[in-house]
Amino acid sequence: MTTSQERIIPTDLGNEMSRSYLEYAMSVIVGRALPDARDGLKPVHRRILYAMHELGLTPDRPFRKCARVVGEVLGKYHPHGDTAVYDALVRMAQDFSMRSPLINGHGNFGSVDNDPPAAMRYTECRLQALATEAMLRDIEAETVDFADNFDGSQQEPIVLPARVPQLLLNGSSGIAVGMATNIPPHNLGELIDGVIALIHNPEITDQQLIRHIPGPDFPTGGQILGTSAIKEAYTTGRGSITMRGVANIETIEHRGRPDREAIVITELPYQTNKAALIEKIAELVNDKRLEGIADIRDESDRDGMRVVIELKRDAYPRVVLNNLYKQTPLQANFGANMLALVNGEPQLLTLKQFLNVFLEFRIECITRRTQYELRKAEERDHILQGLLIALANLDRIIELIRHAADAPTARQELIAGYGLSEAQADAILQMQLRRLTALEAEKISQEHQELLAKIADLRDILQRRERILEIIETEATQLKTAFATPRRTVIEHAEGELDDTDLIANEKALILLTEQGYIKRMPVSTFEAQSRGTRGKAANKMKEDDVVEHFLTCCDHDSVLFFSDKGVVYCLKAYQIPTSSRTARGVPIVQMLPIPVDEKITSMVAVTEFSNDEYLVMLTKQAYIKKTQLSAFSNIRANGLIAISLEEGDQLRWVRRARIEDSIIIGSRQGMAIHFRADHDQLRPLGRATRGVRAMKLENGNEVISMDVLPSSIVANIAQVGEAEPELEAEETNSNGEELLAGNQGPWVLVVTNGGYGKRVPVSQFKLYNRATKGKIALKFRKQNDTLASLLIVNEDAELMMVTTRGIIIRQAVNAIPSQSQYATGVRVQRLDEDDAIAAVALVPPTNGEEEEAE
Repeated sequence: MTTSQERIIPTDLGNEMSRSYLEYAMSVIVGRALPDARDGLKPVHRRILYAMHELGLTPDRPFRKCARVVGEVLGKYHPHGDTAVYDALVRMAQDFSMRSPLINGHGNFGSVDNDPPAAMRYTECRLQALATEAMLRDIEAETVDFADNFDGSQQEPIVLPARVPQLLLNGSSGIAVGMATNIPPHNLGELIDGVIALIHNPEITDQQLIRHIPGPDFPTGGQILGTSAIKEAYTTGRGSITMRGVANIETIEHRGRPDREAIVITELPYQTNKAALIEKIAELVNDKRLEGIADIRDESDRDGMRVVIELKRDAYPRVVLNNLYKQTPLQANFGANMLALVNGEPQLLTLKQFLNVFLEFRIECITRRTQYELRKAEERDHILQGLLIALANLDRIIELIRHAADAPTARQELIAGYGLSEAQADAILQMQLRRLTALEAEKISQEHQELLAKIADLRDILQRRERILEIIETEATQLKTAFATPRRTVIEHAEGELDDTDLIANEKALILLTEQGYIKRMPVSTFEAQSRGTRGKAANKMKEDDVVEHFLTCCDHDSVLFFSDKGVVYCLKAYQIPTSSRTARGVPIVQMLPIPVDEKITSMVAVTEFSNDEYLVMLTKQAYIKKTQLSAFSNIRANGLIAISLEEGDQLRWVRRARIEDSIIIGSRQGMAIHFRADHDQLRPLGRATRGVRAMKLENGNEVISMDVLPSSIVANIAQVGEAEPELEAEETNSNGEELLAGNQGPWVLVVTNGGYGKRVPVSQFKLYNRATKGKIALKFRKQNDTLASLLIVNEDAELMMVTTRGIIIRQAVNAIPSQSQYATGVRVQRLDEDDAIAAVALVPPTNGEEEEAE
């Protein structure tokens, strides 16, 4: 029995697996998952656009069923599943997926809620004007190479002659084998500006290109936080860009019910599913991981997106919004991975490399188009030259043709007799009799002259690179004019870069905070100086049971530190506090800071610079005091920082800035004052999370009411306890019988009572004591129920502002208040209504020139 022997080839299984897998991997990388850096398209997208171009689905033609396009792509170019082709077609038509869609869709093409598109038999499509003008134009002019399709029956382009950097314009994402790409979309106008900048300066750097292309521009808008990640992605090819939706806090009116605060989302981060976001928020609320939300409604319509998150009445909008950013896709990261195919190989590209690859490809396209046009012009001119020869010898050529036996004989005789080519001879034989007229002969001659000029121009273009670059710039500028749209995504600059302080005048301002937590900022210029003893101006329109509790003067660029009774410090820039009119109530501070319900702001301090030479002196209700270096508070988290550790039942009440050479004066409700040095002997510096030491000895229900810091220049002239007191001139009285103290040029301790009386006492009358003693009398009260309201260090040329609990503010010169001894009762500094009282006193900050003089 004989059998045919089969040859068995021994093969190493490991090598075979490695080779086969590598072939598969490369086919996925090159033929499916990664875009070409030249036209920014994957094969499926390129085949869809080319098939639609062949079908004539231009913007001026009627829509055609998507099923027809998908069938064309499957049958001719793309032997894969119809779902893959249709999904790619749908994405190119979605304005929330593509920054500049390439296909115009008619019907249901899905939504930002991740709703699926209708079946391809229902939807229709055609090319967008941008696709025909910027992606497919000149494709017949031999600008790109063609290759056989999968069965060799058709030819397809291996790349489209793109006129814009489409890969950066619409971005791309794909997962290959062992690598992935994720390129964000950009703004068309900015990309063209970048290309033109590269043409003008080939040595331009990535950093310089960022001035023209500042960052991604997502189709859904939103915000990008910071520019460092953008720079990293553009210079290294990789970076994590933080995106954030746009949300505002609004007051929602309810008919018949009290108004409520609501967070309204109008823009989402790129590729965020709105329905999934709402579902995620609802899930967090149900799991009690997100507090303060009463209701969620999607009020989006054809006019735009609007997701309303209604808050509970006791919720803090800013806190809820911060939690939404932290726990939901309302804030997300775009992991840029700028990988694309260059010459068939995957490469990680920088911004300049992307534009360089595109520019070199564009130069190649223009060169090939020009060569094609030159060849066509030369071929046409060659025919015209033959026609001109025929017209010059018209009678003889007619005679020759009439006597020829047949067309081939006539062609050969024309070639032999007049030195014509076969093409010229054929053209003469095919020439119509009407072209023998004088007018037609003139047209042939004119066309010949025009072609000669065109040929010379085309040859000049091919010989000079600068002319090709001029053509690229002109065509790109025309596309920018026709198709560029304004930027949708706002790039928010991170800390340390250009921020609002560079755009805001550093004007003097005063900040008011009421007991019920309403805060507002007003220019100091709102209040002109008034005479002593007048009523002042209303500075706040408050609820009946609300009163002004804190009052601060500063400059708009200053950082304002807010200290709570729990010993926690928060920070805002002064300009971030909304400006309000005198009659406005202000905004709830809980909209500005994430303050818990059981916390209350008890002190505000303005800081221009967080210096190592300065300290914050903190005083509690139970008279514990400590000083901590100011620089320890330079980086305060959004949710606050512990400033002091408190005993059970104690509260942080006063915070002031001081230097080590300064001294501290503290006043009590019953009119006593203690004065001691701020040096390390009396008050050694402590860290943030410490309690402090005893500041003042309090008796008979007395309590601390005020604290201020005396500069070192004043302290040097003040006697210690036991030293001889400086001599002062005799006391005088004015026409009203008020005691005056002459012979002292200041500075003074300004003492003001709740009842509106005040005086200036020379600081020299307050000797330096040791800390934790009783102190001495600072003022005698005119009325039995009066108490000390404020104790402040002032100079004669300064101005001060006083605010009452009812929001009445008076601004007056310090020298309008007389100087008196420590035992005097003072004079009326502000006329008060019957149920009103002085709440706080603050100095008007000096201008820059005044600060220099003071130093």
